[in-house]
Amino acid sequence: MQDPMPPRPLGEAALSMLPMRSRLGPLHPLIQLRWIAVVGQVATILFVHYGFGIALPLVPMTAVVAALAAFNLASMLRWRRREDVGEGALFAALLVDVLTLTALLHFSGGISNPFVFLYLLQVALAAVLLRARTSLAVAAVASACIVALTLWRSPVAIPIDPSGGLRDPYVQGLLVCFGLNAILLVMFISRISASLRARDARLAALRQRAAEEEHIVRMGLLASGAAHELGTPLATLSVILGDWRRMQPFVDRADLRQELDEMQAQVDRCKSIVTGILLSAGETRGEAPAPTTLSAFLDGVVAEWRATRPVLAFEYAKHFDGDLHIVSDTGLKQMIQNVLDNALEASPGWVGLDAAIEDEALVLRVRDRGPGFAPQMLANLGKPYQSSKGRPGRGLGLFLAVNVARTLGGSIAARNAEPRGAVVTVTLPLSALTLEEEDLDEGGRDEP
Repeated sequence: MQDPMPPRPLGEAALSMLPMRSRLGPLHPLIQLRWIAVVGQVATILFVHYGFGIALPLVPMTAVVAALAAFNLASMLRWRRREDVGEGALFAALLVDVLTLTALLHFSGGISNPFVFLYLLQVALAAVLLRARTSLAVAAVASACIVALTLWRSPVAIPIDPSGGLRDPYVQGLLVCFGLNAILLVMFISRISASLRARDARLAALRQRAAEEEHIVRMGLLASGAAHELGTPLATLSVILGDWRRMQPFVDRADLRQELDEMQAQVDRCKSIVTGILLSAGETRGEAPAPTTLSAFLDGVVAEWRATRPVLAFEYAKHFDGDLHIVSDTGLKQMIQNVLDNALEASPGWVGLDAAIEDEALVLRVRDRGPGFAPQMLANLGKPYQSSKGRPGRGLGLFLAVNVARTLGGSIAARNAEPRGAVVTVTLPLSALTLEEEDLDEGGRDEP
């Protein structure tokens, strides 16, 4: 008899939860399963006709199956490259299934055919796929078809004798119909439940990402405001330190001049940090990007980091041949330095940085010899305020680094090393960093 529509596209349609348009995705699985249904109908007709010895009108039933095959072929040609199936198309497809089932039942016993209960599957599909009003229309059509089966006599009479038990063909067909309904409903509901759980998980991930991005925006506004406020006192301190260099006793005492130089260096570092914050906020960025090379960019980031951090031992290695033209981005530099800062806090005695190009991506591996990450931190890598340092306000370094990498289309992963220490791997696609030839020419590259 008429097989119901397969469960996979139904689960995808239920996943969308859109009343006016049900997203089914590519219809190739549906078309393939309908071809299987056509083959199954032919086999069933032949088995009942020759196996049970019930004379069926093969010509009209074959015509109905051929019409269903033609409809499936037309659907394949029409929806081959379509992603969305409108509610009208779904309603028409369900009506075709209902009418095909009605025709096959009419030629094989009518209301006495045990497969008449397959109408319930059509109604269940309509209730999930369509709006309430349209699904009620499908239910009304199915009910009308059942009434029609009782009014128009079938050319085939099926003997019904339930007292014969399993030997009765009607009882056998009834058991097959029940098993088919039960199996298909279980598969159908299971697929929909799995799709809904996957949808909920994706929505939860999107909400979490939106909350993190909102958190970053608030942090950026706060940092930008603080940077503006700090600019004036830092400039005042720089002027005062410059005046002190020309005053007694700083001119005569080398130790005091050394202290002044150190203070000036720290003020300059603070001003550089403030400038970096404003650059990241886009407030003082120039119109054109600053072109550089990958090696020069990494060397500059490492040199600045080593000069401003109390690192005892630092190993830096580049494992790629040649060089690439990239855009020097302040956010990228701060991301790398944030990861290095986290490694330095965990392992003040030694930090390592390896740079390589793998599978069209820049891979940076920051290693340390600290205690490593706790399992909870590895599970929540990149979430705000996840830190093992036990101090308020910590845990934002990796959080910001993960979001910068995500903005560039990359990712950050972490793992513990043996016998101790940790490895943080930053993967960034080269397409997000490199410059095209025309960009280099417009940026003022010197021609040979």
